[in-house]
Amino acid sequence: MRRYNHIGIPTDTPRPGEVYLELYGVHFTDHESNPFGIQWMRYDPSCALPDIVKTLPHVGFEVDDLAAELVGRQVLIEPNSPSEGVLVAFIVEDGAPVELMQFDRRAMPG
Repeated sequence: MRRYNHIGIPTDTPRPGEVYLELYGVHFTDHESNPFGIQWMRYDPSCALPDIVKTLPHVGFEVDDLAAELVGRQVLIEPNSPSEGVLVAFIVEDGAPVELMQFDRRAMPG
C-alpha cells in the first residue's frame, strides 16, 4: 500500500529551518511542518544526485515493502538509509521522479 507523504520541490532559495544532509549535499525543509507536506529541496553544486531529482518536483510515498515496490520499476536511486529507521529509493514513473520510503518506526530516534 502507498500513502502520500510529501512533495519535494527544488529551489535555489534558502528557507528557514532547513536541515542539511551532508552525505548527499542537500538542504531540505520539514514537510511535516507544512499542512500539505511541501518539502523544499536545495542542492549543493557538488550534489551527485541525478539531475531529474534536482530539477523536477518529486512525490514521496510511504510503502510497506520497498523491495516489492521496486520490482519491474526503473530505479533511479538505489535503496539507501539517509537516517535511522528509514529506507528510501527513487524510481522514475512516466518521466517523473518518485520517492518511496519504508519506515521502521521501532528503529527511529525519539
